[in-house]
Amino acid sequence: MSETRLKLMEAITRKRTVTAQYNGGVIKLAPHLLFERHGDLFVSALNMSKNWRSEEDRRLGQFKLAGLGATELLEESFDPLPSFEPAAPRSDDTLILAI
Repeated sequence: MSETRLKLMEAITRKRTVTAQYNGGVIKLAPHLLFERHGDLFVSALNMSKNWRSEEDRRLGQFKLAGLGATELLEESFDPLPSFEPAAPRSDDTLILAI
């Protein structure tokens, strides 16, 4: 099992934030759900590094685990988004773990 996968699974279980390298930058994520799509692993997470116009605009993004590097589990906890439903995004996705 990859170190990124293990850290994200722990983050989801403990509702902890993570930092990771993604597209050449470092982002801070609040991971809500881990799922598989066509043999690849993805995490649905709130990108806490993004400037959201309002609290209501905040939504989960989908990040391919293969694209996340140097993932670090932080001690900072988070509250799940009020609109979060613990289900795979698409009907043919496989849910692995959700908060």
